[in-house]
Amino acid sequence: MKAAAFVEELASYRFENAFNPYVDACPDFDTDEAPAIRRRNLEAVLDAALARGVHSFWIARDLGYRGGRRTGLALTDELHLDWHADLLGTAPLHRATKGPPIAERTATVIWQMLRSIEQPIFLWNVFPFHPHAAGDPMTNRCHTKSERLACKPLLESLIAALRPKHLVAIGRDAQSALADLDLAATAVRHPSYGGQNEFIGALETFYSVRGRAVPQTQLHLL
Repeated sequence: MKAAAFVEELASYRFENAFNPYVDACPDFDTDEAPAIRRRNLEAVLDAALARGVHSFWIARDLGYRGGRRTGLALTDELHLDWHADLLGTAPLHRATKGPPIAERTATVIWQMLRSIEQPIFLWNVFPFHPHAAGDPMTNRCHTKSERLACKPLLESLIAALRPKHLVAIGRDAQSALADLDLAATAVRHPSYGGQNEFIGALETFYSVRGRAVPQTQLHLL
C-alpha cells in the first residue's frame, strides 16, 4: 500500500449528508488549505504505521464534528494532534481550522488510554467520514448500512497492509463491521453515553496496564 494513493482514493468518496474532510471545506471553521492539511496529516500517520508496524488497530464508528471532521484523523481532536504525532513518531501534525482548538469528549478518553498503553496503535473508523443530519452539518448521525458497505474495501485494505497483532472494536457498529469481514476482534464499549468506565477497565485488562490510566474524575474536557 502507498499512503498517498490510499488518501487520494479516500478523497474521491462522496455521500449525501456526509462531510469528506479530505476534499470538503467547512465555510465556517476551515482555513483555505484545510482539505490538503488533513490529507497530509493522514498520509503522515499512515506512512509511519506502514514503516514502523503497529501492535493494534482500533476501529470506531465514524468521524465526529468536534474531532475527525476537523483533524482528518480518527478518534483525534485538535488538542491531541501532538499526541497523535508522538504515537507513531511522525513529523508534527497541523490544525486545519481557524479559532481556538476544539476538544471532543471521546478523544479525551481515547488519548488518555493510548498514553497509558504505550504501544503503536492505528486508529480508524468503519465509516471514515463525518455523517451529519440533513441541513445541519454540526451534528453527528450514525452512518447507514449502505455507507458502511461502500467503505468496506478501505477497511479491508488497511488491515491487510498493516497486519496488526490485535483488532479492537470500539462500540457495537465497529464490532459488527469486523464480524462481517470474519475478523476476530476484542470488543470494548464505546466511552460515550456512560460507557467510559467500562471502556477504560476493558482496555486496562487487555493491555495489562491496570492502574496506569487517568481516573475518570481527572479526565477533564475543556
